Amino acid sequence: MTRPLLAVDAPSLYFRAFHGIPEKAAQTPAGEPVNAIRGFMDMLAQLIRTRQPDRLVCALDASWRPAWRVELVPSYKKHRVAHGDVEVVPSSLERQVPVLLEVLAAIGIPAFGVDGYEADDVLGTLATGQPAPVEVVSGDRDLFQLVDDARGTRLLYCGRGVAKLEDADEALVRAKYGVPARWYADFAAMRGDPSDGLPGVAGVGEKTAARLIERYGGVEEILAALDDPGAGFAPGVRNKLDAARDYLAKALPVCKVAHDVPLPDFDPALPKAPRDPDALLALAERWNLAGSGRRLVDALAG
Repeated sequence: MTRPLLAVDAPSLYFRAFHGIPEKAAQTPAGEPVNAIRGFMDMLAQLIRTRQPDRLVCALDASWRPAWRVELVPSYKKHRVAHGDVEVVPSSLERQVPVLLEVLAAIGIPAFGVDGYEADDVLGTLATGQPAPVEVVSGDRDLFQLVDDARGTRLLYCGRGVAKLEDADEALVRAKYGVPARWYADFAAMRGDPSDGLPGVAGVGEKTAARLIERYGGVEEILAALDDPGAGFAPGVRNKLDAARDYLAKALPVCKVAHDVPLPDFDPALPKAPRDPDALLALAERWNLAGSGRRLVDALAG
């Protein structure tokens, strides 16, 4: 079997590492926290050992709350705004991200975002544009929509951590949510997602959304069916959907990840050894990363 491209949702993993490892358990001698960096490096090492990729790319949030999504749904991620258009991020995590990016550069793993797009959109473009198989790594449920058995695209969902990955194919998405992966974004638009500030359709939860999709198809097909008196909607459900027409028309493109992001030039080939071993050694010494660095280098060597 061809070895996969690992397309990694870097913010998802470093936030998870930051919250999963106490700051006092991972510090420099001067007391500077490095829990997010160490955790991320260890997760990456485990993924490389267990998934055996030959390519690896880390996606970043160049625009964590893109203006075009906010224009469609103004509540999108609004509750996570610190001020202006700046996301609420713990200061001790914020200080670690630039160091983590230096580590990835020293190893030779591309990590990038694209202005106007979220990491999800970069991952969507990688998943549909790079040679298969592609394994997307994230704790973001929205990326279930990228699962495509025919193409060879899976989601390694790490909602409970990398050690307890859910290796998601079409059957898992259907079993988990009752909808095909290609309509997961439609399902999410109807159900809503408080973590992203998406209200959903009032009175329509997961089960009702799944039943509607099973019977009629995606949001566009459901809205078209509303105009057919013989479509068989229960009166209450019809009224709820009819009242939410405008919201659904705008929420669907917000929930769908982009597949056409203009990516920069990059080489996804997984290095067998650090590209700049001196820089990696200096970073490991400065930031007390020797153990995590060794485990990651060993994983690369295979």
